[in-house]
Amino acid sequence: MRTLCSSTLIAELFIIGFAGLVAMKDDDLSMTTVWTVSGIAMFLCLVLCGLVTRPGGVVLGWALQLALIASGLIVPSMFFLGAVFAVLWWASVHYGRKIDEAKARFAAGQADQPDAA
Repeated sequence: MRTLCSSTLIAELFIIGFAGLVAMKDDDLSMTTVWTVSGIAMFLCLVLCGLVTRPGGVVLGWALQLALIASGLIVPSMFFLGAVFAVLWWASVHYGRKIDEAKARFAAGQADQPDAA
């Protein structure tokens, strides 16, 4: 699960950076505000890569997905991109858990078999 979720979060990091560049064109927002918010969100993506397998890591990931969708209020294309990444996050969590379960079953099966020498 860690690999799939981390890959999604790293891709989001780049999308947030590009959204920050788009948001800079808005005359109502200062560059400091845009990059403070974008920087915090990008940093959170990096931190979540390490926390995704810990208790609450997936929940924090969902909170990030909601924030990404809500950023569509500033950059309208983020409504679409946020929804796409929310689906990717769901798929990463769902299929990542299935892969982890399959690996555990395989490892248990390998432990039961005697070494063929």
